[in-house]
Amino acid sequence: MNDSSLSLTKQDLAIVRTLQRNARMKNAELAELAGMSTTACWNRTRYLEDIGLIRGYVALIDQEKLGLSDTVLIEVTLDRHEDEVLARFGEELAALPEVLDAYLISGEYDYLIKVAVQGTAGYERFLREKLYRISGIRHSRSMFALRCMKNVPSVAV
Repeated sequence: MNDSSLSLTKQDLAIVRTLQRNARMKNAELAELAGMSTTACWNRTRYLEDIGLIRGYVALIDQEKLGLSDTVLIEVTLDRHEDEVLARFGEELAALPEVLDAYLISGEYDYLIKVAVQGTAGYERFLREKLYRISGIRHSRSMFALRCMKNVPSVAV
């Protein structure tokens, strides 16, 4: 195990796996499934939150029901690669609500960005009015997702 790995008990794993499936479960039910008292389960869940293993609880929203029918993957190359340039670009990406995920990557491109938009017209608006207004972009390449084969909100435990 490396320094960043946690040593989890069977009960920890039961808590995390159960909360991944149903984060709204009542503590009494969670405790029963984990084989713990309600107080011990509550304390252990709080501990897992405090150490950052459980980072939060979210509602998963269907983007199509919001009219955001398309997912686009964008590869971006920047003109420069100084730390402050990368930090500024990352901050500006994070402020764009269309951006679902953004990664600084190795290889031919510098960033891989996943966005949710309303069709090709929505994507063009995103490019012209938002992404291309961030200075320092040398080149970009886009790919529209035809179908999502797998989409998980978190790693499997």
